[in-house]
Parts: sequence; C-alpha cells; structure tokens
Amino acid sequence: MEWSPESWRTKPALQQPEYSDLDALAAVLSELATLPPLVVPWEVDDLKRRLGEAQKGEAFLLHGGNCAETFSDCNPDRITSQLKILLQMSLVLVHGLKRPVIRVGRIAGQYAKPRSADTETRDGSTFPSFRGDNVNRCEFAEEARRPDPNLLLRGYKRSALTLNFVRAMVEWGVADLHQP
Repeated sequence: MEWSPESWRTKPALQQPEYSDLDALAAVLSELATLPPLVVPWEVDDLKRRLGEAQKGEAFLLHGGNCAETFSDCNPDRITSQLKILLQMSLVLVHGLKRPVIRVGRIAGQYAKPRSADTETRDGSTFPSFRGDNVNRCEFAEEARRPDPNLLLRGYKRSALTLNFVRAMVEWGVADLHQP
C-alpha cells in the first residue's frame, strides 16, 4: 500500500483514547486539516538529507528532550533552557567527534503519551488513564480524565508557538557554535 495522509487509518492502532463525542472529534480534526503544517517540506527534506549523512557516519545524531511535555512547558524560560542544553551537548560532541552534529529536540509537541492500560484505579475509583495534555488532564477525576478533542487544537497551537520561538532563537544566533 502506498502512503497517503489517510493510509495510517488502515493500520491497527493500540493505546488510543476513546472520545465520547465523535462529532466534536471530527470537527476538531477537520479544523486541524485546514491549519498550516508545523514543519514545511524543505525542512523535512533537509532533515532526511542530514540523517543520511549520519547513517553514512559523516555526522552524529543527537536526540534530546522530554518523553512527554505538558502545556505548561510552553514558556520561554523552559524552551530556552532545553535548547541551551541541547546546544551545549552538541558542542561537546562536535569538539570530541570532529564531525557535524544533527540536533533533534523533542520540545515542540510531545503532548501525548502511550499507556499500557486504558484505566487507572486509585482508592476504589477507576478513570481513564492520563494520556497527556493533548488528550485529557492529569487530575484524577472523571471530568478531567475524559478525552477532550479540543485539547488537540491547544496542542497544535503550543507546538506552533514553540517551533516559532525556537526558529527565532536559532535565527538570532543562539545555535551558532562560533558564539557559545
């Protein structure tokens, strides 16, 4: 089967949230489909080219960031700190390896997380598992744990804000290894 934006729907998907309002989910997915992409094709092409260099041993891939982020992580101090750590690690690697380092940061949209169980039980109460700020809320309460499709829009917006902030910082010269 050839890839298309919809081809993933033909594959089995585990650990998926169960949205109670499928019309609301469809409306959110429809709105997301009209928004600009978070990354543009030439960024993807450049990363593919650079990953090919790493595969050939001509560069080193440094991948860092949180397993999962919260919406509250979308603030300039935290983003700046994470970017600086990634840059500092890459500076050490560039110096030690004497080759380019491809920096990939998980700091712009890791707002969902897989769970091995669909539910969680505490003190005799059972609610859906917390699947990340893109899906539901971490408070252990029935309303908070109900998957909310509108959180997908909030996640998209925070991802876009973070990416734009990181791009601006890199453009400003924060990632210039000649000015550590």
